[in-house]
Amino acid sequence: QLQASGGGLVQAGDSLRLSCAASGSTFSSYNIGWFRQAPEKEREFVAAISWGGGRTGYAASMKGRFTISRDNAKSKVFLQMNSLKPEDTAVYYCAARPKGGDWSPRDEYDYWGQGTLVTVSS
Repeated sequence: QLQASGGGLVQAGDSLRLSCAASGSTFSSYNIGWFRQAPEKEREFVAAISWGGGRTGYAASMKGRFTISRDNAKSKVFLQMNSLKPEDTAVYYCAARPKGGDWSPRDEYDYWGQGTLVTVSS
């Protein structure tokens, strides 16, 4: 199981750190991705990290502002979000997939957690 947390209400330009906590002994063998879904929009890829943390990927609009990392000893993945913009407002989800490859397709992820809401005010 995956559980995202750390969302909240912030102002434009602020930072937030989201966490994705996992239960189960196989966490360290899964690649983890972050997605987000704004109201009335499709769920979109944000960032992903390989099982060992050696490979990461970002959506173009987040690159340079967001940083994904993981701590397998604690079975957690983090998404550090800086310079937040109102258009970053969305529910953020973490998801797990056993295989590598293109990070962005939603259907490549087998397990999804409940989301955490991030609201950025202008």
